[in-house]
Amino acid sequence: MSGSIVDFFTRVFAALGRGIGHLLAWLAWPFVALGRWYKHRGWIVRAVVGAVVVLFIGLYAYFFWQTQVWTGFDRDYVQAYDLTNRGVSAGEPVAATGEEGPRTCGRSAIADVAADLTDINVNQNAWISSMLLYKLGFFGLDWDDTPFFDNKASFQRGVNQAVRRTSVELVDALGRVRGTSQIDGDLQKARESIQFSEDAWYFGLSPFGPKTPTPGFYRTAITSLRAFNDRLEACDAVFDARADNLIQFLDRIANDIGSTSAILRERSENYNSGWFDTRADDRFWFAYGQLYGYYGLLHAARADFEDVVAQRSLGSLWDTTENQLRAALNITPFIISNGREAGWIMPTHLATMGFYILRVRSNLVELRQVLDR
Repeated sequence: MSGSIVDFFTRVFAALGRGIGHLLAWLAWPFVALGRWYKHRGWIVRAVVGAVVVLFIGLYAYFFWQTQVWTGFDRDYVQAYDLTNRGVSAGEPVAATGEEGPRTCGRSAIADVAADLTDINVNQNAWISSMLLYKLGFFGLDWDDTPFFDNKASFQRGVNQAVRRTSVELVDALGRVRGTSQIDGDLQKARESIQFSEDAWYFGLSPFGPKTPTPGFYRTAITSLRAFNDRLEACDAVFDARADNLIQFLDRIANDIGSTSAILRERSENYNSGWFDTRADDRFWFAYGQLYGYYGLLHAARADFEDVVAQRSLGSLWDTTENQLRAALNITPFIISNGREAGWIMPTHLATMGFYILRVRSNLVELRQVLDR
C-alpha cells in the first residue's frame, strides 16, 4: 500500500518536473534562437545588436530600480514643517520683533506642501508614468494590468491628484480676494502646469513630434508655487483665509476622496479575485497616495486658517481627522488582495482602505457643518 502511494507521488512530481521543463524551454526558445542567429552574423551586426541589448538591459535595470525604491516617503512627513508653533495665518502680517525692517506676512503652508509633494514625485524620484519602458508596458500589456512594477506609479498619481485639486482651489478662491479680484499669475501657471498629461514622454504620436515630458511641467509648477509663496511672504500676494474659503476647500477634498471611495467599492464588489486581481494594487496605491497628499495639505490648511480654526473651536475635530488620515497610512501590505469581505485566506484591502476614506470624509463633512453654522 505504502509503495503504491510513493509511486503515485513520484509520478506526480515527475510530471510536474516535465511540465516545468517544457515551460522553461518554451520561454527560453526565442533567446536560444536569437543566440544562434547572433553567432553567425558579422562583427558589425554583432556589435550593433550587442549595444542595443546592453542598452535595454541598462534601461530595464534603471526602470526596476526606480519602481522599487521610494525616496522621500515618510508617513510622518508633516512633523518636519513644525506648523503648530507658527502662530500666524497665511497672508497675515507678522508682528515686528525689534528693529524695523521689511514688512513680512505668513507664508502659505498649503502652497509649500503642494510644492514639496510634487518635488518628491519628480525630483527626488523618477516620474514613473512617463518613463519610456512604463509606456511600452510588459510585452505590450499595460503595467497597470499586471501585478508588479506599477505600485509606485499609482501612488505618485494619487499624490498628484491631491495637488491638482489643491492648485484649482488656490487659483479660484484662496489666492485672491473673492471672485472679482485678479487671478494670481504664479498660481495660474502652477495650475496649468500640474494639470498637464501624466504620461508625456520626449516624443509622442498624438500629436506627432517632440514634446516636453511631464516632469518638466511639474517642475514649473513647483517653481510657480514657491514664487507665489515668496511674494506672499513679502506681502506682495494675497491669501484669503476666510471661513467660506475653508468650507469650499474641505468640500472639494471630500468630493475628491468620495469619488475614489466609489472606485474602490466598485472594484471590491465586482472583482473578488483575492491576490490574483491585477488591478487591485493600482486602485489601492492611488487611494493611498491621495490620502498621503491630503494628510499634509490638511495639516497645512489648519495652519493657514489658524484664526478660523481657533474662532470656531475646531481643534479637537481637526485632530481627529488628521489622526484618521495618519491611521490609513499604516496600511502597507506586501501583496494587495481583493478578496471577499468574509474571506479568511485572502483579505480585502480595498474595502479596508475604503473604510478609512469614508471615515475621513465623514469628519470633513462634520468640519464643514461646524464652519457653516
